[in-house]
Amino acid sequence: MALLHKADITPTKIDLLTSWAPAQPWFVGEADVSVTNLAAYRFDDPEGQVGIETILITAGDGPVLQVPVTYRDAPLAGAETSLITTMQHSVLGERWVYDATGDPAYLAAVANAALAGGRQAELTIEIDGQLVVREPTAVVAGSGTPGSAGVTPPAVAEINIHQEPGATIVTAGSLRIVVARVLGDEDVLANLAADAATHEVLAGTWAEQPTLRALVLVAVA
Repeated sequence: MALLHKADITPTKIDLLTSWAPAQPWFVGEADVSVTNLAAYRFDDPEGQVGIETILITAGDGPVLQVPVTYRDAPLAGAETSLITTMQHSVLGERWVYDATGDPAYLAAVANAALAGGRQAELTIEIDGQLVVREPTAVVAGSGTPGSAGVTPPAVAEINIHQEPGATIVTAGSLRIVVARVLGDEDVLANLAADAATHEVLAGTWAEQPTLRALVLVAVA
């Protein structure tokens, strides 16, 4: 369960992604316009310390882009190159925002979801002292067998990131995780699946995408 807060955030998520995303090697779209937030989904952090959110955006007339981010209450050692910015949260205080492909909390969460048939976290928000369930704007599920053994979170020192056209490939110990960055007409994961004979996929839907779309590929060596 992911607990959301009614809070003021500076900079806003839209502002930080508008300034950060166009500088990334996978960016496709108009670099001089504010991005549009289409949908998002979250995973739970078992330790309850890290916010794990994937935001689906567009920039002008460009395709849908997938941007997983994590929110932490302190810097993540060894992940300086993945730091996007810091933000001020009126409830939680200062937060360090990371490109989640360099954060072991995200890698463990998305691997577990894909391999064990998991789903996105249930969203709740406190209103007048009561926890209210909020409907997700994106629904995701893994293709693996529900209830299968979980994945040990990879060590930060073992994370290696490689960019391919439209995708980010992460190796972390025995895990190989391919995050589709560009969700356009071409399925970039289908082109990369041949490199991972045995794999599971995280797929999802949102308002503009009513049929399942592959989002992340996960393989274990």
